[in-house]
Amino acid sequence: MTSSTPTASFVIVANRLPVDRVQGPDGAEVWRRSPGGLVAALEPVMQAVDGAWVGWAGQSDLELKPFVEDGILLLPVTLSAQEVEEYYEGFANDTIWPLYHDVIAPPQFHREWWDAYVRVNRRFAERAARAVSQGGTVWVHDYQLQLVPAFLRELRPDLTIGYFHHIPFPAHGLYAQLPWRDQVLQGLLGADVVGFQRAQDATNFLAAVRRRLRLEVKGSTVSVPWGGPRTTVARAFPISIDTTPYTELAARPDVRARAAEIREGLGNPRKILLGVDRLDYTKGIRHRIKAFGELLDQARLSVEDVTLVQVASPSRERVDAYVQLRDEIELAVARINGDRDTMEHTAIRYLHQGFPREEMVALYLAADVMLVTALRDGMNLVAKEYVAARGDHRGVLVLSEFTGAADELRQAILVNPHDIDGLKDAIMQAVEMPPREQARRMRALRKRVLENDVNAWSRDFLAALENVRSAR
Repeated sequence: MTSSTPTASFVIVANRLPVDRVQGPDGAEVWRRSPGGLVAALEPVMQAVDGAWVGWAGQSDLELKPFVEDGILLLPVTLSAQEVEEYYEGFANDTIWPLYHDVIAPPQFHREWWDAYVRVNRRFAERAARAVSQGGTVWVHDYQLQLVPAFLRELRPDLTIGYFHHIPFPAHGLYAQLPWRDQVLQGLLGADVVGFQRAQDATNFLAAVRRRLRLEVKGSTVSVPWGGPRTTVARAFPISIDTTPYTELAARPDVRARAAEIREGLGNPRKILLGVDRLDYTKGIRHRIKAFGELLDQARLSVEDVTLVQVASPSRERVDAYVQLRDEIELAVARINGDRDTMEHTAIRYLHQGFPREEMVALYLAADVMLVTALRDGMNLVAKEYVAARGDHRGVLVLSEFTGAADELRQAILVNPHDIDGLKDAIMQAVEMPPREQARRMRALRKRVLENDVNAWSRDFLAALENVRSAR
């Protein structure tokens, strides 16, 4: 394919560019690094290679030429307002997201959403095909772009193609509800390597391939008959974080002083519990608040001794399920605070906003207990951020067994968040844990997180891609 678009040997394709267009101090629009786990995970990879990034700029009907930001060539994809509504808010986030998260909320199936998903995935694939040099590598990311690998292989059979799935992949009984189940599997099998967060996710995918498409599966390898006989490898590559910013910030005197300020601002409670999540129904925020409220009602905790800080950053605010969730959580917080607050102490400090990394690390240092109680989560990088920040070997991580992180962070207090009584007992165990026991657990957790950082994750995945290339 010929194009005036600059080419790169390594291209990442993701729904969003790694930057957002925001208004600067002088009123002019500037680009700022995006929040979120995907950008945080991939930024170090892109800084280390001469690569390009294909993605949407986050605003509808925004036509942009390729540009360079922070040393990365960015190749914007334009989406109309209707495509944002149907492809992104519709199929990606109101069909795939709830279906792949164990139908915690009911998925919606609309044919016009699927049509938009196909159309936009093809556009992303065409953009990437123009951007990558002969024999190059393309790494596609996440559930918004499950059809891109196959479209890309049709356009550029010379490429090595990887796909990484950041969210869970459901068991066949749930996946089979998707009207376009076979097309999605075929889309993913366009990749040479399909990566998942957990071994169980890879197993679910391979079972669906075997049952739906009747393809031969041996171990983690699928024999793909179309487009020339070849194979696709599907296995777990647990994602992690760039640990260096968290360890460095946690050691800075100004960040440590800010942590002390946070404690003082909360009335210097004996213990601070912390939850940090996107405002999403998969994160178990309601369960966490319910458990904490019951502990106060039963006088197992008191508002003078313990405060819960809940950071819930805004998410998908035009999707009805998220609007309803925010109303429910804010009502629950208001009821508990109305019943339990004193003039000097508040039960729950609820913050519906995002914070810069420095403030988050200060919060991690201030928190005695980190509550990660997701009902279903591909990985959950907040758990790893908390561990990376705790170079003092203090603090306790309460971690849902339904997160990918639970496979690795076994020294956390593992909980079933649906079991409110069990969650309450876990919170009490964390609040009452002696410093020596905290240190023993945190040392083991930190060893795991620091050794298996984002660089190890990307090296592992890219090595698997290189094995495919060299085997040709």
